Amino acid sequence: MTALKILIVDDETLARSRLRALLAECRSPAAEAVAEAAHGEAALKQLAGARFDLLLLDVHMPGIDGLALARQLRSQPGAPAVVFVTAYAAHAVTAFELDAVDYLTKPVRAERLQQALQKAERYLKERRAPVAEPQDVLLIQDRGRTERVPLAEVLYLKSEYKYLTVRTAQRSHIFDGSLADLEERYPSRFVRVHRNALVAKAAIRALEKYDDGEDAEGWALRLDGIPEPVVVSRRQLSTVREALKESM
Repeated sequence: MTALKILIVDDETLARSRLRALLAECRSPAAEAVAEAAHGEAALKQLAGARFDLLLLDVHMPGIDGLALARQLRSQPGAPAVVFVTAYAAHAVTAFELDAVDYLTKPVRAERLQQALQKAERYLKERRAPVAEPQDVLLIQDRGRTERVPLAEVLYLKSEYKYLTVRTAQRSHIFDGSLADLEERYPSRFVRVHRNALVAKAAIRALEKYDDGEDAEGWALRLDGIPEPVVVSRRQLSTVREALKESM
């Protein structure tokens, strides 16, 4: 991460100057005191015109004090992290209730400020990290054991008796579920190829003529990762061909 861009908010000129001097010594992470404000109203103007990573925020100030300012920022998306810097330890609990990253008491030591910056850096990295999309899975119950099978790994599902066979490249599972329900829930993922089977569109390698060994010729799909073909019914043949065109 690059140097943290910091807004110092304190009504005491000497306190702001000391924080600037300490920040100049910080290296891990580095920090840059981009601007200063002597009270909450001035801080809000600074925040409206520039982007900051972190506020070093005094508690007791005229007008909008530090706690009130933190409350306002709390509801704003992308607001900077907050570290309170104050001569009073009494507000620490309230500060952390407002999601403050840290709470420093004056006089601030360089080592303690560096620790607060490290906390702020970790907080910002976690907050800015992309949120992973939840992965769709099937919960397979097998002899008292529950296994999560990601739908992305499922090549086909076949209805057999009261259960579904769930086929992945590694193995077959038995799943207590409804083929129609899965078809309705995941229309972009699976295509109906037979009254008793769904196939993952992304797994289709080829549609070819198929002889079932009983003097009946039809069509079947070859899928990535497994040797066995999946039979396509005449009724679903046009749907399968359309799915093939879409995936090309």
